[in-house]
Amino acid sequence: MHISEGFLPAAHCVAWYAAAAPFVVHGARAVVRQARQDPERKLLLAAMGAFTLVLSAIKLPSVTGSSSHPSGTGLGAILLKPPVMAMLGTVVLIFQALLLAHGGLTTLGANVFSMAIVGPWAAYGTWLAMRALRLPAVLGVVGAVAMANMATYTTTAIQLALAYPDPVSGLLGALTKFLAIFAVTQIPLAVAEGLLAVVVFNVLATHIPGLQAPAKEAAHV
Repeated sequence: MHISEGFLPAAHCVAWYAAAAPFVVHGARAVVRQARQDPERKLLLAAMGAFTLVLSAIKLPSVTGSSSHPSGTGLGAILLKPPVMAMLGTVVLIFQALLLAHGGLTTLGANVFSMAIVGPWAAYGTWLAMRALRLPAVLGVVGAVAMANMATYTTTAIQLALAYPDPVSGLLGALTKFLAIFAVTQIPLAVAEGLLAVVVFNVLATHIPGLQAPAKEAAHV
């Protein structure tokens, strides 16, 4: 993720902007609604925005035109729902593109779609599935956050493969190569972020009413 400025063809940039825009608009409305209905949520919104900004700014070289890093959106998806993270993730990506040269403005739509839309929805779906199976919340948090990472990077690999299909093996060959390169760094990063998210969740649970700390819940299972 963080596809570099100018790395995607213009038509692809426009297409990914168009795909991401409805989610971001819906997310902006969700943020406003949550802040108005529950003013105490503003603290959690700020905390998740800062968490995503700091975590996703940790950048490891992975492949020409992109990078590997924790996504930071999985925990927010669990606590605030995916629409909110679409908006918060977009703000984070704009700041990073302008201030840190992570990603770019031409590729913002593609980066938003992978990290702020697909990642949070994958995390939330995993969280609901694991809770439905009555698994300990610790496993739910780790699994959801790790899935946000893997879904984000799978989407990024698809975006790059669509833009640069292999001359011989085509789209599938390019996708296989991008996924293989990302996997080396992203799989351990996904697991590490999942474990970190449990710690952060437990800390937030001690300060925000209504949150059940996963570690405490697991101790009673």
